[in-house]
Order: sequence, then C-alpha cells, then structure tokens
Amino acid sequence: MSDVPDEVRRLAAEREERRQAKDFTAADALRDRIAEMGFTVIDSLEGPRLEPIGLAASAAGRASAPVRPEDVPSALEQPAAFEATVHWLLEGWPEDVARALGGFRSHQGGRSVQYVVADVTGHDPTSFDDRVELIPLVEGAGWGAARNAGLKRSLGRIVLVVDGSIEPVGDVFGPIEEALADPAVGVVGPFGIVTTNLQDFEASNGPEVDAIEGYLMAMRREVLLEVGLFDEKFKWYRTADIEYSFRLKEAGLKAMVATVPVIRHEHRMWFNTPPKERAKWSKRNYYRFLDRFRGRFELLVGGEPPRS
Repeated sequence: MSDVPDEVRRLAAEREERRQAKDFTAADALRDRIAEMGFTVIDSLEGPRLEPIGLAASAAGRASAPVRPEDVPSALEQPAAFEATVHWLLEGWPEDVARALGGFRSHQGGRSVQYVVADVTGHDPTSFDDRVELIPLVEGAGWGAARNAGLKRSLGRIVLVVDGSIEPVGDVFGPIEEALADPAVGVVGPFGIVTTNLQDFEASNGPEVDAIEGYLMAMRREVLLEVGLFDEKFKWYRTADIEYSFRLKEAGLKAMVATVPVIRHEHRMWFNTPPKERAKWSKRNYYRFLDRFRGRFELLVGGEPPRS
C-alpha cells in the first residue's frame, strides 16, 4: 500500500527479521508498536502485508451485527494464505477460548496461523484482538451450521477444529502436519475411538481408529471441499465428530491418532446441559449417524464383527 508511512514499513521489516530469527517476543512487541500507529500486520504464505486496522477487520469478515451462518462468505475456493487455521465455536465461556488461543500462539513458532472464532453468544468482539477473525452469528444457529460458518473462512493449508476445553502446552502443529502429510489420512487428533458394533465406542491410542473425537480434529483444507463440512442437522455437538470421521472413511481416507501436547479441561457444554436434555439430544444425534452408517462394518478398523 502506497499510503503506509515509512516508519510503519521500517517497523514491519524489522519485525519480519525478528520473526525469521525466532525472536517472537521482539516480533510481538514490534507488532504492537505498528498497531499503535493504526496498522496491522497480516502474515501469509506470500509474506507479511500491512493494512489499516479498520480495513483489516472488515476484510477478515467482522460484522457489527450478527449474521446467519449461510450468509457468511466462503474462502475455501481461494488459495491458501496461511500454514494453518484454528477454529473455535463460542457457545459461552470465552475465557476457555482465550486460554486455548494463548496456548496456540505461544507454541506456533514461525508459522503463519489464522485464528477464527464463530460466536453465537453476542460476546463483546473487542475482547479478541484484531488477529482473530470473529464471526458474530444470529441466536439459535445450531452447532453444525455455526461450526461450518467458521470453517468456511479457513485459509490455512491445514484446519484444526478445537473445543474450548483443550489447552495446548507445546507444539500442536508439528505432529499434525507430519500426520497429514500422508495423503491417505483424512483426519487426525489426539483422542481416537473404535467400535466393533457401531453402538459402543471406546477410547483407543490407534494409531488408526474409527473416529477422532471433536475435542481436537485436524484435516487438510482440501478435505473440506472434497468431503464437505459438518452435517448441519446436528443442532448439538454429540456424535457430529463420529459422523464426519465416517464420511471421510467412506471417501477412502483414514482416521489416525496424532499425539500432541494438550491438556483437556472440563467440557463445559456437557456439564452445563441438563441431563435429560443432553440424553435426548445425544440419542437424536446418534440415530442420525445410524441412518447413514447402519451396518457399514466394512468401514471399521476391525472390519465386520464375527457372526453369531
């Protein structure tokens, strides 16, 4: 941009030098100085660019009023601009997202990472800095539609779907990048499950599993285009992760456990939902999964169960 002051350009160049030298404390301090002068640095695979803060927020898709999930523009057809995108759905407890965001940023190294938060709570958007793309959604947007609204904004080569209960305590990106380098792998994450009968699921360390739990799921961005997004008939989160994993397996891709350094805290939505409601919604979601995959034992890691 021709109207960027020379001093801002100088600071941006110095910040890039510090970032390449992995002096991220100095790089962040320079980013803050640039912000004080009215500009933000947007890191991409092509290198950093400078934009006025107001323009950057607009380009990132921030809106002053809530929008319907179907009205959120998709960026999935655009070329990748980041090495990774990390996505949360804010249904309450913003402090959990802030904790996770801090953990990812502390351990992202020199990677260019896009952070996206789809919000159904009307949370104050100024509580997140301008490096977070916040998507305010209308009240009543179901889990699947709201998740997809955020996923449509993904510009990273890999996409991480994360729950607020997850706190990174080390480099999460490295093991995920390594696992997804295998084109036969469709989805990875630290929490895998297996089943022998499509009714009872149990935790498994894999490495290959029947599904990856939605606490943290990661896939290559092109998978979102090839296989699609989450089923928007899932108004609540339970079983949506299993259904999505099975759709990837149906497409010939594997679900694999990737060991990453995270802490799993209390799952707020589960413990703050009345038991009768969560039992009803869980049952409804499970039967929706069965409607599509009943009897599909050939998709299981263990194959078809022995006949009695």
